[in-house]
Amino acid sequence: MAHHQAHSAHGHTALGTERAARVFVVTVSDTRTSETDTSGPLGCALLEAAGHVVRGTAIVPDEIEAIGSVVRASVADPETDVVLLTGGTGIALRDVTPEAIAPILDRPIDGFGELFRSLSFAEIGPAAMLSRAVAGIAQCTLIVALPGSSSAVRLGLEKLLLPELGHLIVLLRGL
Repeated sequence: MAHHQAHSAHGHTALGTERAARVFVVTVSDTRTSETDTSGPLGCALLEAAGHVVRGTAIVPDEIEAIGSVVRASVADPETDVVLLTGGTGIALRDVTPEAIAPILDRPIDGFGELFRSLSFAEIGPAAMLSRAVAGIAQCTLIVALPGSSSAVRLGLEKLLLPELGHLIVLLRGL
């Protein structure tokens, strides 16, 4: 876990307002295997280095039903706080991760995608607009979908998710 005090959106500092997240990491790809997937393992390593717990991993094809099935199972599991998906967020015809998770989400977190694209723009320029990175809440579970590149996973985790994840889990699940 980060060794800083948690800050609320209102600017005050609170102690004891974070806890380790239990995360299920899903790689969405028609071509990657456990031997060739780099983004899923990178996400796991960054999460664990920050003190979070990876409960499991999966590789699923770019198919709405397959993605939806693994996300729904994770949301139904009370021991999973977060589902992190990598891949399938571009504009190619096979990129259907946002469509797969949209019907599962109860509440979108629009700021995640907006900030991700803004940070991506600083790194890769106008191609950042092609990213359909998205986050939201399904019941009490945080769902985050990042592009499949290792640089996108690093950016999304290090700059956005990890600094707030412990606090988000407390807000969603309580202590």
